[in-house]
Amino acid sequence: MADEELEAIRRQRMAELQTKHGDPSNDQQGQQESKQRETEMRNSILAQVLDQSARARLSNLALVKPDKAKAVENYLIQMARFGQLGGKITEAGLIEILEKVSQQTEKKTTVKFNRRRVMDSDEEDDD
Repeated sequence: MADEELEAIRRQRMAELQTKHGDPSNDQQGQQESKQRETEMRNSILAQVLDQSARARLSNLALVKPDKAKAVENYLIQMARFGQLGGKITEAGLIEILEKVSQQTEKKTTVKFNRRRVMDSDEEDDD
C-alpha cells in the first residue's frame, strides 16, 4: 500500500515540475489536470483507508462543513502515508477522529461588554 502511494506522489510531483517548466499557454490546462490528479489520488487513498459507511459519513460532512471534512481527509491521508493505520477505519473510528479534530479546532467565544459611562444622575448629586 505504501509503495503505491509513494509512486502516485512521485508521479504527481513530476507532473507539477513539468508543468512549471513547460509552456505557459498550457499552464491553466496543466493546473486543472494536476488538481484532477490530486483529487483522484486523495479519493483512492481514502477508499483504501475508509470502509463504505465511514466514507458516506465523510461525504455528508463535506456537504455541510467542507473545511472540517478537508481537515479530516488531510489527517487520514497523513496517517496512511506514515503507516499509522492498522486497517480500514469504520464509522465509529471516523466519529472518534471527528471528535478529536473538533476539539482541536474548537473556537472559544468570548463576550465583552463595553458599558458607556453616560452622565449618571448619581455623580451630580454630590453637590
